[in-house]
Amino acid sequence: MSHVNFEVGQPFPLPIRAKGDGGLFQIDTNGVMFILQLSRTDIIAVEAFRTGQMELALTEEEGLLFFLYRIDGIFKEGWGDAPLSLATLKEAQRPKSAVLPDAALHLYLVEPHLSLLLAQRTVTLSKAFRGALERHLAQRLAAPWPEEVERQKIGEIYQRLTPAALREKAMAVQQLPLDIKARPLH
Repeated sequence: MSHVNFEVGQPFPLPIRAKGDGGLFQIDTNGVMFILQLSRTDIIAVEAFRTGQMELALTEEEGLLFFLYRIDGIFKEGWGDAPLSLATLKEAQRPKSAVLPDAALHLYLVEPHLSLLLAQRTVTLSKAFRGALERHLAQRLAAPWPEEVERQKIGEIYQRLTPAALREKAMAVQQLPLDIKARPLH
């Protein structure tokens, strides 16, 4: 078994098929991960991702699951979204069970041109958020769709609904508070 090293400032160690700005939400044999690719970042955006306040949500629409995110300090207003696609995963990467290996959500901020890992954060999923993921995953594993069907459905949903409209339909929401640890005074 090989070990994958996620080190800030180094190349992101996993392949990312879709290059360019945007989010990728994935559940695979290793667990749950969200990758946000941003080509224009500064130290404020990196710190906002690493320690800032975030709001995450899950919405199911026409059998598809959308991971929605609002990150203070990166996006001035509005929501970003990333649909969950199981059809794009190689067979060996696909989860074998709807039961998640742990309650962790791994968040990665990546610069897409050089594929550099700029920041990472791991959060514990709430019981409601994890339950919604596992219920959706059980349905999708029982009746998988071909990649073209997934892509078409995603396109149709994007024509009708904005990320803000998807957020209004959320079935699970999780707040991530500001996570700055005070340094002890000497």
